[in-house]
Amino acid sequence: MSVEHGSEGAGSSIYLDDETIAARARALSSPVRWRVLRACLDEALTNKELADLLGVNPGSMLHHVRTLVATGFLAAEEPRRGQRNAVEIPYRTTDLVWAAGRSSAGFGDFLLEEIEVAQAQGEATAWRTLMRLSEDDHGELRRRLEELLDEFRTRDEGMDADAGRSWSIVVSLRPHGA
Repeated sequence: MSVEHGSEGAGSSIYLDDETIAARARALSSPVRWRVLRACLDEALTNKELADLLGVNPGSMLHHVRTLVATGFLAAEEPRRGQRNAVEIPYRTTDLVWAAGRSSAGFGDFLLEEIEVAQAQGEATAWRTLMRLSEDDHGELRRRLEELLDEFRTRDEGMDADAGRSWSIVVSLRPHGA
């Protein structure tokens, strides 16, 4: 479905064929699917949990979930036993939503709504600043931000789900006017 050139990471180039681009665009064209992606950011949820949470018919929700899985925006986690010992498959939003979503019409709304809801609940802090940096200072700032985020992400790996709360962090380091 896609053709990849280079390796992942800075400076890599990944080329997607028209079929993949069209499928991903269709997947992100539904407001219900954006709600699913938002719901599965913090915790993995099953089709039934998503249907109940979002007030959507379970059959319709299954269609949305399958579409998001097929296009790489949701990933299935290990099956688990639910009520009545039934096997349930929980799903979690993948990092692809950040990469693909930047160019989609719904992404800005998705991100802004996340921030607005949290601000209304008194749980969001947003910063914006402008600074002039040499190339060396820019490199140092980027490296230190990455190290700080990696440090806290690593702490999370061994933590019990009940021991802390999930926090969303978005950092954009870009040239002014870009």
